[in-house]
Amino acid sequence: MSHKHSKKHLDHLTVKITVDEVDNGTNATARLTWEDGELIGKGRTTLDPDDHFPEQVGENLAIARALSDIAEKLYAATASDIESVTGERVSVR
Repeated sequence: MSHKHSKKHLDHLTVKITVDEVDNGTNATARLTWEDGELIGKGRTTLDPDDHFPEQVGENLAIARALSDIAEKLYAATASDIESVTGERVSVR
């Protein structure tokens, strides 16, 4: 997420989530975009057909995994930005 030091950098962020039923599972893609960049997260779930869960259970789990993937990438990018300034390895969790 490397960026110029500007207060305007993250004034407007957008998250777009798409969900697709594929084979016996659900795929979700979450796209976080801002003026000069984006992060894309992927999530997938496969439920056992014998469980008879409502359809939204698989969709919700795939979406949660896609958003979690974005969060992991955002943590990593933020740590990298800090490390580039401090020269030291950091953990941002």
